[in-house]
Amino acid sequence: MRLATWNVNSIRARVDRIVDFTVRESIDVLAMQEIKCKAEQFPFEKFEEAGYHVEAHGFSQWNGVAIASREPIEDVETAFPGMPGFAKGHEGPDAPQEARAIGATVGGVRVWSLYVPNGRALGDPHYDYKLHWLKALEEHTRATLQADPDLPLALVGDFNIAPTDADNGDPAVVPGFSTHVSPLERDAFAALESAGLQDVVRPLVPAGFTYWDYKQLRFPRNQGMRIDFILGSRALADAVAGAAIHREERKGDGPSDHVPVVVDLDLDGADDDDRPMIF
Repeated sequence: MRLATWNVNSIRARVDRIVDFTVRESIDVLAMQEIKCKAEQFPFEKFEEAGYHVEAHGFSQWNGVAIASREPIEDVETAFPGMPGFAKGHEGPDAPQEARAIGATVGGVRVWSLYVPNGRALGDPHYDYKLHWLKALEEHTRATLQADPDLPLALVGDFNIAPTDADNGDPAVVPGFSTHVSPLERDAFAALESAGLQDVVRPLVPAGFTYWDYKQLRFPRNQGMRIDFILGSRALADAVAGAAIHREERKGDGPSDHVPVVVDLDLDGADDDDRPMIF
């Protein structure tokens, strides 16, 4: 299985480019974030013509997530237990949920496409929301893997966190003053790893960014950030046979400000002692 994640930054604006990449690179499962449309507005027909099933979850022109797959998509969920909501001026446990998560099972792999809240600014209510959202995700992940330690689980998407200094090349993102690099956000990312996940791309692609702001020539200057990840359970990590960050997708006409991150999974050979050891 070839699994990819991509913050597409408006599926309707870039559908032809996204479908072209998905077909050209033989992607079996594509998790998308920031589709920026209601589910009924998603361009399903473009993917269906290319041989993909799609499940989409979106409420408006903001946020939104989706999964496209060559194989049938099963057991779809559009929130995980405890996932908090958010609305300006409407805080508390009854705040409306945003379209930031969709989970499904494809070919025996449980995949969550996640668009983690941005946080906006240190001290902003959205920053607290981000931390609460990540805590609920950690608790759900931990409970899931305790119940089924051998589950091939993939949490993929835009995490809006640069977990190490090497993952941040944007001079405008300053530790101590900016979100994405604060100790609490990095602790939340580490907590996901302690819950039983690991970054399955870093061992094979130790350098490279996945996001570059549109402003101030960030991409030509390579002043980007690595904030898009594929985090896998032990069973999924053991099946990883290759990985790539497709930097070239940031070029050309009308690109997203993020690029696809891809892993190859050898699910049938995961227990084969002759497979390459990458950890």
